[in-house]
Amino acid sequence: MNLPSGTARQKLEFRSGNEAAALAARDIGFHLMGYFPITPSTEVAEDLAKMQAEGEHDIVMIAGDGEHGAAGICYGAALGGGRVLNATSSQGLLFALEQLPVQAGTRVPMVLDVAARTVSGPLDIRGDHSDLYYTLNTGWIVLCARDPQAVYDMNFAAVRIGEHPDVRLPVLVAYDGFFTSHQKRRITVFDDPDAVRAFLGERPAFPSPLDTEHPATFGPYMNDPDLINNKVQLSQAMEAARRVIPEVFAELERLTGRSYPVLDAYRMDDAEAAIVLINSAAETAKETADVLRASGERVGVLSPNVLRPFPADEFRRGLRRVKAATIGDRADSYGAGGGNLSLEVRAAIQADPASGTLVLSRIYGLGGKDFGGADAERFFADATAAARSGRVAEAFAYHGATPGRPDRMPRPGLPPIPAAEVSRGMAHVRRDETTGRLAVELEPLWKMTAVPSRIAPGHGACPGCGIFPTLHQFQRVLEGDIVALFQTGCAMVVSTGYPTTAHRINYVHNLFQNGAATLSGLVEMYRERVRRGELPASSDITFVMITGDGGMDIGMGPALGAAHRNHPMMILEYDNQGYMNTGAQLSYSTPFGHRTSTSEVGSKLAGKRYHHKDTAQILASCHLPYVFTASEGYPEDLMRKAAKAQWYAKREGLVYGKILSFCPLNWRTTDDAAQPVLQAAVDSCFFPLYEIEHGHTAITYDPEAMGRRRPVTDWLKLMGKTRHLLTPENAALVQGIQDEADRRWRRLKAMHEHPEL
Repeated sequence: MNLPSGTARQKLEFRSGNEAAALAARDIGFHLMGYFPITPSTEVAEDLAKMQAEGEHDIVMIAGDGEHGAAGICYGAALGGGRVLNATSSQGLLFALEQLPVQAGTRVPMVLDVAARTVSGPLDIRGDHSDLYYTLNTGWIVLCARDPQAVYDMNFAAVRIGEHPDVRLPVLVAYDGFFTSHQKRRITVFDDPDAVRAFLGERPAFPSPLDTEHPATFGPYMNDPDLINNKVQLSQAMEAARRVIPEVFAELERLTGRSYPVLDAYRMDDAEAAIVLINSAAETAKETADVLRASGERVGVLSPNVLRPFPADEFRRGLRRVKAATIGDRADSYGAGGGNLSLEVRAAIQADPASGTLVLSRIYGLGGKDFGGADAERFFADATAAARSGRVAEAFAYHGATPGRPDRMPRPGLPPIPAAEVSRGMAHVRRDETTGRLAVELEPLWKMTAVPSRIAPGHGACPGCGIFPTLHQFQRVLEGDIVALFQTGCAMVVSTGYPTTAHRINYVHNLFQNGAATLSGLVEMYRERVRRGELPASSDITFVMITGDGGMDIGMGPALGAAHRNHPMMILEYDNQGYMNTGAQLSYSTPFGHRTSTSEVGSKLAGKRYHHKDTAQILASCHLPYVFTASEGYPEDLMRKAAKAQWYAKREGLVYGKILSFCPLNWRTTDDAAQPVLQAAVDSCFFPLYEIEHGHTAITYDPEAMGRRRPVTDWLKLMGKTRHLLTPENAALVQGIQDEADRRWRRLKAMHEHPEL
């Protein structure tokens, strides 16, 4: 492969779209990145974390508590006058969506890479454009990148376009999730820092709250006479971008030798029929166009490199001689007769008196469904038929939908489990009238093996995963009917892959920022319908929310809201110390110094740089009737607490439990190491076992009193993710971990010994 003939020195790399975005960020030298992991964009932050650990860049990387928080971090940082990056996808983009018009309306540039992915529900992690289309009315410039090379180049263009004094707008770079984000291609990157600096220039000195010599108000309240004027200015900035974008693209071409017209036209000079597509599918269509051209068909492909501002004039010119065009959308604007691209192209050519182009709208490729040569050939055939007949047989249709078949309707593998079958009286709970606390008598553990599981075997969890043994232990002592809500996470993903489910009880899913609010609504509707006589008064249901520690980061706000309202339900957190569902990024529950894919270990960094949050103590401050910690490694303690939890959740209010859960894949241990690792975490007092009943703290397992207290090094040495800490150069970090564990243990003992604390 020959290097392009640009003026800048360049070199070849073999990279995916996400890797290209990270390389561009490094080469641009952004000041700060706010981020939150979500598939398939997560690798951008991960790759930058790896490079940061080795000292390859000095970008400040801040993990948000969710995508909304990450967007706020970026907005604040951009107001501070530096160059800012974020990367997200799908629900993460929608969660942050509220912040996008705020940033555009205050005219603060930054760059946002979006690995476009389908929007829930139902949940799907593969690529389409349903998230991207939500951004079109936010005031952001939207650039499209069809391959990893374009991802790299468009990030540079985004900085220049957004910072232009006539524009001053944030810029989104969209590329296809998995098709582009994860597929590797040969790309050419800069090997010429001076040329990069010359192209980017210095960031203009826009107004900033850090300019204390010129105080200003950013984001004022604005009444209607002024608001419309603000929007006029935003519209004018977007119109200015129509002039600026080609100028920047032309300068980038001189530098790199690579051309990015606003509207890419392939074999369109004499085309009678055309396909209009965004991003990677357009490349497939080009190959099909070559094949059809060889057989005499006059076909071509149009694909925008810019979606906002929408290239209406370019589309009018590009389609003027075309008799018919099939416009494909990887998302539907439900009820509008097409997706956003179709609707806007239609509107553009309708404003052209010289155009007689017939338009066919097709929805395709949803949820990452492949778009191959045969699909492109069908799109061309539809357009060609319309061009030759002068009429459109079917103006709007879904392409690639599979008709349902009654004989393939999902059927239960295992029947739902009746409450009577699992209500075996494995725990006997009584209130101590003297202390007001609950006492629990458990049946022998061997008897509990006879209790069938509410979660069937055959799910897709990793070998050795601690989530399901933990849930089995917990649920064996629960009596009656259970309604379980799972927030997004490992346990949800591996147990409900349609058309199968591992759950033999009523199961609900909501995204992992809003599970507690969803379940509280269900609880209160249940209670109200019982009160009105719409459900049997004898109904006896325990409501349980299952979440990982990631869900207790991004979902902390709704969880605290539910706790303060004190709904009769449980929140059960399996804490595996990271965002394992997306590949082991740091969570706020990841301990200090531990290695994750966004707290990497290298010559310059040694794992997470701050201590983990104490979620149990946070929830206890909401005055809940019952809070507890537990571990799969201490089953009797866990089951006793499960029985108490159900009693309180059915009679008094919200219960929160935090259970340390084993993750061999990302803790870097063998599959069978759960018991020694979990016991070492408890015996070192890093993860103490205790409960809080009505504000009274009781340690339920005291390794000091039993002569089993161990240093934290005994725990750290058992996991690959922490072995780097045991080197001499990290001795200070280990001492910091030990000091913090000792401090929290002393505080807990004081609360145990003094109930008034």
